[in-house]
Amino acid sequence: MLVIKVGGGKDLNIDAIVSDVVALRKAGQDLILVHGGAETTNEVAEALGHPPQFITSESGFESRRTDRRTLEIFEMVYCGQLNKMWVEKLQLAGVNAVGLSGLDGRIFEGKRKDRLRVRVNGRRLVLRDDWTGTVEQVNVELLRLLLDAGYLPVLTPPGSSDSGEAINVDGDRAAAMVAAAFEAEAFVILSNVPGLLREFPDESSLIREIPRTQADSYMQYAAGRMKKKVMGAVEAVAEGVQKVIFADGRSENPIQRALDGHGTQIA
Repeated sequence: MLVIKVGGGKDLNIDAIVSDVVALRKAGQDLILVHGGAETTNEVAEALGHPPQFITSESGFESRRTDRRTLEIFEMVYCGQLNKMWVEKLQLAGVNAVGLSGLDGRIFEGKRKDRLRVRVNGRRLVLRDDWTGTVEQVNVELLRLLLDAGYLPVLTPPGSSDSGEAINVDGDRAAAMVAAAFEAEAFVILSNVPGLLREFPDESSLIREIPRTQADSYMQYAAGRMKKKVMGAVEAVAEGVQKVIFADGRSENPIQRALDGHGTQIA
């Protein structure tokens, strides 16, 4: 099993990613695609007069403040516009893709964090009316049903709380849980940088290899959104995923290049 997580940057080479998926499927490779879409969501939220807000947790991680209106915009973009874009492109390329959110069939399930402890200008605050959570389990049975029937699952947040509410979950960590649940031979994270950079944004400072036993210590080099990607990688490795790769989603043959040794390899 191969799990591919594609970020939401607009400069990603989507057609090249689709071509690689087609080639891997023809070679008999089982795979699941998980995609994001934060950049487009921010633009739509601005246009609808509900601009995004970002908060920093007490542990130093930045995330989207998700009130109910933000969740609705999130669902519209992720589950509608972007998920169906991926499905259409894959269908046109001959892959029978099925687009689902993590809410469908509780594919991504976890507890809702309706109260968040955050820091704002050095002050500790508790935010209420938040619709976020962390994926704790994956509906492997439903995904296996689709895979065994010849379909390609194309997954996206949101997820489901343990009581069935829609919750905003981090796509990188959700994809890591999918990789762990399937004991994937490789988990490839494609974004708009060539991998984990020692000195962001200097692309010449690419870290090419990370020993799996030391993955957690490389969090110090993660900037911005890369923090959640490294966190997901650490979680995947801890759960037995054989290899995690941070790779450049802007290049030609991005998935195959990652599997051939490009990017940052944790193995």
